[in-house]
Amino acid sequence: MTDRIDKTDAEWREQLSEDEYEVLRKQGTERAFTGKYTDEKSGGMYRCKGCGEPVFSSDTKYDSGSGWPSFYEPVEGSAVETETDHSLGMARTEVHCGKCGGHLGHMFPDGPQPSGQRYCINSCSLDLEPSDQN
Repeated sequence: MTDRIDKTDAEWREQLSEDEYEVLRKQGTERAFTGKYTDEKSGGMYRCKGCGEPVFSSDTKYDSGSGWPSFYEPVEGSAVETETDHSLGMARTEVHCGKCGGHLGHMFPDGPQPSGQRYCINSCSLDLEPSDQN
C-alpha cells in the first residue's frame, strides 16, 4: 500500500459528487438495489472512488441478494481496513479504503467460502476498471 491520502473536507467535497461524499466521507449508505454495480457482471478491478486504489476484484464478486455489490475478499489484506460501527445500536464491521480511509460499506460473516465473509459495498464508493478480456 502506498502512502495514506489526507485531504481537507473542502477538497473531498470538490472532488466527489454529493452522493459519493455522503457515502465515502460521512459513512452513508445508498439504497438497496439502486447502485450501478449491484448487477454488474463485467470482469475487472473495482477501485476506490476517492483515491483510485484497487480494493476488490470482479473475481471475488458474487450475487448475495442483499441489494449491494458483494465480494468475499479484498484484493489484498491492506486494501481495506475495518472497524466496529455502533451507529445503529448494534455492532457491525465497517469497511474503509486502506489508502484514503473512505467508507466503502460493511462486512458480514455470512459470505461464501473460501473466506466466509460478505463485503457489502456501496456502488458509489467504487469505480470499475474493466479488464481487457472480452
